[in-house]
Formats: sequence, structure tokens, C-alpha cells
Amino acid sequence: MNNEIKNYYDELATTYDENRFGNSYGKFIDEQERTFLLAHLPKSNDFSILDLGCGTGRLLEFANFGVDVSEKMIEIAKNKFSDKEFKIGSISSIPYDDDFFDTIFSFHVIMHLDKTSTLDFLKESRLKLKTKGNLIFDFPSKKRRLLTNYKADNWHGANHFSIDEIKEVIGEESVINTIRGVLFLPIHRIPIRFRKFVLKLDDLLCNSFLKEYASYLIIELKKK
Repeated sequence: MNNEIKNYYDELATTYDENRFGNSYGKFIDEQERTFLLAHLPKSNDFSILDLGCGTGRLLEFANFGVDVSEKMIEIAKNKFSDKEFKIGSISSIPYDDDFFDTIFSFHVIMHLDKTSTLDFLKESRLKLKTKGNLIFDFPSKKRRLLTNYKADNWHGANHFSIDEIKEVIGEESVINTIRGVLFLPIHRIPIRFRKFVLKLDDLLCNSFLKEYASYLIIELKKK
């Protein structure tokens, strides 16, 4: 599956930014993810922060290291951020020493993996994090998918969890700091000119007891 994912994103690299996050739908998600990172990442440059699955560098302003399986994606990211350190790697093989990072974050990656690969990702990330280091990642919400009767056609976006299921796979080596939703409202059905006005309402719902019915969930774990 890794080669298939790599080839897919190699082909998308030159148009990825424009097609995925250059429209009002993508910008809506991007805003919520940036807000979360601003609130939960350390502010000092003294911390080592990895964007795992960094792609073309959409969120690399929040990190000083980038790892991705796609060389073509990394080439684009390097042009944007010449001051960052980049390496080719994957969620199950992060090319750094153990206990290296203070924080690892990974967005729009777990959604493409199966459950076994998710466990590999959690194990590898724990190894690379320092004690009390933080791991931040997102995953599609199982309850939202059941509600909308969503069915993936292939590996793209096929993985999902409920909060209870994600707690099971996390195990006892990490503790949950926080969980919030992303994209609660059906934004694609709201006229483009109105989307920016519902962001605060969407944020409110994503942080409420209804969060598990958002499209995605972001979780922050602390390594024991």
C-alpha cells in the first residue's frame, strides 16, 4: 500500500496545494487545523517538531522537520521552506533517532492506512518522541461515517475510528490530552459566500459533546 500511496501523491504534487486547500472547502479545514496547532504546539524554536507526512509543506511553518514518503512532494516543500530539514520516510519508519522529537504531528495520513498500519504508526511515533513528548494526529470519525452511510471505494480515506476504538489502540503508554472535531457542518452544501461566516459555529460544535459526529477528530497524546 505504501508504494501505491507514494505514486498517488507523486502524481498530485504539482497541483496538490491548489486543488486540495486552495478552495473555500479546503481553506475551512486548514483554518481549523491551524487553530489547533497554534493552541497546542510549543512557541519556542528550541523544541524539535516533526510534520510527519508533510506533503508540500502546508503546515510546515509549525515544524522544523518534515518527513514524507513522496519525493516530489518534498521537493515542493523544500522550495517553500529552505530552512527546514527534510527526509524521505514513512509513518512506520521515521528516519531519526529514538527520543528525538518533542512533538510529532500528522494530518490527513491515518485516514489512508489500515488498522495494522495505524498501530505501527503509534509504535514508531512513541519511539521517536521524548518522554512526555506529544503526538497530534487526525482520523475520520466512525460515528460520522455511520451517520452518513459513507463507504470508501479504495484505500483513500478508508480508515476510521470511534473515540473508544482509538483509546483501545493507543494503549497505556500514552495519555490523551485533548480531542476535538474538524468539519462538523456539511460545508460542501453551504454556498461558498457564506462558508466563512459559519466557522465559529462549526468550531463550537467541534468542541462540544457532539464532537464525535464531526467529519474528523484531532487527538493529542502525551507519551508517558
